[in-house]
Amino acid sequence: MKTEHRFVCADCGEEVVHVNESGCGGTGYATVCEDGIEKKVCYACCAQRDRAYMADKGRITLYVSSSPDTVIPNWPVVTNWPGTLKFIPTQRRYGKHNFAGRRIDVWFTDSNGQRWWGWNCGDSQLLYCRRLKAA
Repeated sequence: MKTEHRFVCADCGEEVVHVNESGCGGTGYATVCEDGIEKKVCYACCAQRDRAYMADKGRITLYVSSSPDTVIPNWPVVTNWPGTLKFIPTQRRYGKHNFAGRRIDVWFTDSNGQRWWGWNCGDSQLLYCRRLKAA
């Protein structure tokens, strides 16, 4: 059953219509709470917010998964929650973890040319990232 979500993005002010043909999947927006008010933010603006957070804080939690669509099949891909912010790591290292069993470390460059390192353990896709100091 097809579902449709209509909303106005709190950041860009655009009215967005997000259609799910199969009736399942995302809504087209994230919900943020600012000053006690719940607001809807479109996926494109989520990427802008994440970029700004990265530049300001130097740390962020993103997601890592492998993708058959990369130049090297099944190479890791780093994304934000809706997938509108994407980085292809230049390096990766798989290892073992004493509690979670496995670990992956990746290094990537953000859209401002800054180098980042992220690590993930176990079955989770959460990638804990931090900006590296300039060489």
